[in-house]
Amino acid sequence: MNNDTEKRRRFESLAREYATDLYRFGLWLCGNDALAKDLVQETFLRAWKAIGSLKDDGAAKSWLITILRREYARTFERKVPRFTDIDEVMVEDSDELSPDERMERTQLRAGILSLAPRYREPLLLQVVMGYSCREIAQELELKEGAVLTQLFRAREQLKNKLQLDDET
Repeated sequence: MNNDTEKRRRFESLAREYATDLYRFGLWLCGNDALAKDLVQETFLRAWKAIGSLKDDGAAKSWLITILRREYARTFERKVPRFTDIDEVMVEDSDELSPDERMERTQLRAGILSLAPRYREPLLLQVVMGYSCREIAQELELKEGAVLTQLFRAREQLKNKLQLDDET
C-alpha cells in the first residue's frame, strides 16, 4: 500500500469516527447549523493537510477539537457574523419529546450559551464531548484545579439561571 492510500485511509477513518462529535461541539460553540458545518469542513481540511503530524491516533479526538476551536476563533478574526439565533437551529432527535421536555431543553441550551466562554467551553467539553477534567485541562491549557473551579462555577451559574427562569 502506498503512502497516499494509507494517508487517505487514515483520514477517512478519523472523519467517519469524529464528524458527528465535531459537528455537535461546533453547533454548541457557535449556535448556528451552517457555521457549525463550515467549522467541521475547515477542521477536516486542516486535518487532511496536517495528518502526517498526528503521531498517535489515540490523540486524534483532542487534536481535531483543538483545530475546530481554533477555526471558531478565526471566524471572529475574519469578522464573520453569526447568522441565526439559536432558537432557529433545529437538531434532529430520534425520540419525540413532549412540549415540556422541549421547553426544558431549550431553556438548558439557552442557559449554557449564556455562560461566559471561560465557563461554557469546559462544560461543553465535559457534557457534550465526554472529556475528563484532565483532558479538558490539556485541551484548554489549564491546570486541573482551574478546570474543576470553572466547571463548578458553570454549573452554579446555570443552576441559578434556570431557577430564575422558572420563577419568572
